[in-house]
Amino acid sequence: MVQNAANWQVVVAAAIFLICYAFIVSEKISRTIIALCGALLMVILGIVDFHAAYTEHIHWATIILLFGMMVLVGITNKSGIFQYVAVKTAQSAQGDPVKILVRLALLTAIGSAFIDNVTTVLLITPIIISIARILHINPTPFLITEILVCNIGGAATLVGDPPNIMIGVAAGISFNDFLIHITPIIIIILVATIIYLKMTYKNYLQVDEQNKEKLMGIDPKDYIRDTTLAKKALFAFALTLLGFILHQFLHIEPAVVALAGATILMLIGVKESDLEEVFHTVEWGTLLFFAGLFVLVGGLVEVGIIKQAATWMIEATGGNAGFTSLIILWGAGISSAFVDNIPLVATLIPLVQDMSLQLALPAVEVSTLWWSLALGACLGGNGTLIASSANLVVASIAVREEVPMSFMDFLRVSVPVTLISLAMATIYVYIIFIKLGFA
Repeated sequence: MVQNAANWQVVVAAAIFLICYAFIVSEKISRTIIALCGALLMVILGIVDFHAAYTEHIHWATIILLFGMMVLVGITNKSGIFQYVAVKTAQSAQGDPVKILVRLALLTAIGSAFIDNVTTVLLITPIIISIARILHINPTPFLITEILVCNIGGAATLVGDPPNIMIGVAAGISFNDFLIHITPIIIIILVATIIYLKMTYKNYLQVDEQNKEKLMGIDPKDYIRDTTLAKKALFAFALTLLGFILHQFLHIEPAVVALAGATILMLIGVKESDLEEVFHTVEWGTLLFFAGLFVLVGGLVEVGIIKQAATWMIEATGGNAGFTSLIILWGAGISSAFVDNIPLVATLIPLVQDMSLQLALPAVEVSTLWWSLALGACLGGNGTLIASSANLVVASIAVREEVPMSFMDFLRVSVPVTLISLAMATIYVYIIFIKLGFA
């Protein structure tokens, strides 16, 4: 970190970040190019040391995880299995788009609770787009719903979202602790969100009876283009998903699990002559965007902007643990809507630890702080389209598939959902943790 950052460095770092963010929101220029330009400026101006950029700030685990799952999805997609699942799902709902939206939302939320969010959307997004194309309807409502419920579902467990893993390790919180203290409110928020989205999109999800009949008359097996590859892909996916579920017990990082799954499938399911085609399925622009964004945020960390903002947030409470918990909940929620929640949580964790020691807080009040941080950081991921990695992955796939989903389209729905979610979490924290002391 830059020691005693000069005033000009603080101002320039903030300006670079805000200007880049404005361009990303405007969607006038490729977000990848903007992020890389901003990252390069941070390094060239000495705000972020080049060595620190790729050793401290770029979250390589996220990028490797993305790469591994992109390879898995790319190879599997060649077999036609995604289209098969899409047709079966749509047919089980009798082609009713509202029922399909609800079923896919529940599937996404459950998946993201036990598998990391990025992996979940990489699996579900191709299915959503396939269903929409079969029914000749706009997939945007389904994609926005997927993003929102994915971030909510990811907050439910220790392994559902990277911030939860970081908090669990720092605070010594177990998987079962998350199930007992966090999962109940997440289920309530999920149900409320699905009801809200169902009401919001109901009038936009209309399908001709002719298209429904066409869908019901399709044989899902016709979409399997390579049965052998499909079986190998399912085998590799099963191993990968098992690895995600067991990774904490095996002490293997999720990124390693994803890369291992991709390697296994390339080994057993792809000819050497086809490897180049496999690598073409990787969204290299998305990976570069993540790298640039991490360095951009690293600039704010280096000059102390994030730490100072977090310090002011905690000091403003006057040492009241209950008030501090609610400030952390909303502060983390609002901040993570604009700044990646991984570096944000990394900054807030030591501050929570220091405050707990300085104020000599009892265990219940310390736990309340951790639960508030976990809820705020994860639920805030729905605030904007660039608030979490999963959001960006879905947006990138949408661009590739020529699906219209603008930043503002997402914002119109995401802001109410985020505010409602944080409000419900506030009531839960206040009653269950602060008043009843069940933390």
